[in-house]
Amino acid sequence: MKLVTTAAAAAAAATAGLAARDLTQKRHAILRNYPVAGHLRFFAETIRPEIQQYFIEHDDDGRPFDRNTRSMIYRRAKKDSSEAAFGTERDIESFGYESLVHSAHPLNGLSLPFRAHIGGPDCTQPYDISRFNISAMSFGALSANAVRAMNKGAAMGGFAQDTGEGGLTKYHLEYGADLIWELGSGYFSSRTKDGRLDRGLFKEKAQMDNVKMVAIKLSQGAKPGIGGVLPAAKITAEIADIRGVPRGEDCVSPAAHKEFSTPIEFIEFLAELRELSGGKPVGFKLCVGARTDILSICKAILEVGTAPDFITVDGAEGGTGAAPVEFEDHVGMRLTDGLMTVHNALVGTGLRDDIAIGAAGKIAGGNDIVRRMIQGADMTFAARPMMMAAGCIQAQKCNTGKCPVGVATQSEWRQRAIDVDEKAERVRNYHAGTVKEAERLMAAMGVEHPSDLSPHLLRKVISATETKTYAELYPWLKEGELLDNPTGTWGDYWNHASAQTFRPGTPDARPRR
Repeated sequence: MKLVTTAAAAAAAATAGLAARDLTQKRHAILRNYPVAGHLRFFAETIRPEIQQYFIEHDDDGRPFDRNTRSMIYRRAKKDSSEAAFGTERDIESFGYESLVHSAHPLNGLSLPFRAHIGGPDCTQPYDISRFNISAMSFGALSANAVRAMNKGAAMGGFAQDTGEGGLTKYHLEYGADLIWELGSGYFSSRTKDGRLDRGLFKEKAQMDNVKMVAIKLSQGAKPGIGGVLPAAKITAEIADIRGVPRGEDCVSPAAHKEFSTPIEFIEFLAELRELSGGKPVGFKLCVGARTDILSICKAILEVGTAPDFITVDGAEGGTGAAPVEFEDHVGMRLTDGLMTVHNALVGTGLRDDIAIGAAGKIAGGNDIVRRMIQGADMTFAARPMMMAAGCIQAQKCNTGKCPVGVATQSEWRQRAIDVDEKAERVRNYHAGTVKEAERLMAAMGVEHPSDLSPHLLRKVISATETKTYAELYPWLKEGELLDNPTGTWGDYWNHASAQTFRPGTPDARPRR
């Protein structure tokens, strides 16, 4: 009894002390007016995301990925059945609902490898890439074990892993997967002390057998127009050494590259990198802004006489470990528009046959792969779904370093949760199952090869009484159309694009005041 009384007295004293502190502090208005009790609000706020995700949201309305999609990824990664019973839960009457057009005479299957040939006329080491791959995710944003699991899974499954702009590291090389080495404006892992590209170091690494392609990142879908961000809390001594940056402060890549400033210089830079790499495919990634950006690059290609081997289009719906909310929510072109813009620009300038197109941004299922190929892509990339295959639970704590499952953290204690061998198997399973479903969908559509996919095979609900195919909804340029006195909207943008600058006038430009 005495012990209980003592405990109660201690609790009362602690409560009184907390109340006194709350009443006198000046930071939180709620606590000044509602001492002690106000803490309940802050506690409820901390667990709100979990309550929302686990108990409130419907199976098909979660963001960024709904529960149905997450469950499909998890089941497929475990080789469990990803089939569903009783019918779709999607609202197929809603505006914007899209469906693939099946055939009255479907095929029994596809016989060709599900791969795309990457390499233009100036490429001497072309690469046949899977049409579904691991998108750009840096070591630093991801833990070492997450990178290793994805690398081993890609090696076992015969698909490619994009290193992300954080650099080419030993974890990307550990299991021998095919790699796309991505270089952002920070040129991490091949950087001089003043932040420029170290060409000797680049040549040495780009000619490694594992590196199959090189990608220059102009912009990223989730944060277009600014450089990548790695919060200081996630920068270990190892990461600082790999990237060549100081510890204790955020690692922010410059918004723009130092190695070029005009479209012509950019194309010449890509050609130089291809030569340094030994003739491997070299291209670039961007989130599309204005059509003039793409058309300026097309004009530079025609003027210089050489072209990138591929262009990867990142949609504004793409993911990131950290970005300002304003950029995530309000800047950049969605993948559908960006992809069709790049495809049309290349067709209209007669360059499409020599340049492959990749698509990245919320690609999770086989239907996403087929849909993006209809819109112009040759290959696709997934980041967050691959993270989920490796154990991610969409906790959305990537920027804090406190990922509960060890995927997006540098905490050795947290990342021990990832068994590399087990998660590698799940990454491989997820890739294989998703590719299989993409092939089955194409067979159901009566399509033997991705090149046979066309805009009339994707249909969209545009009102309560009407649906239209992409062939009817959007303009599709003809081969070389922009080279012969083009008219209309595309003609206006073409006339305002310049190979000499990324900042030409635009059709709707206003005078400066």
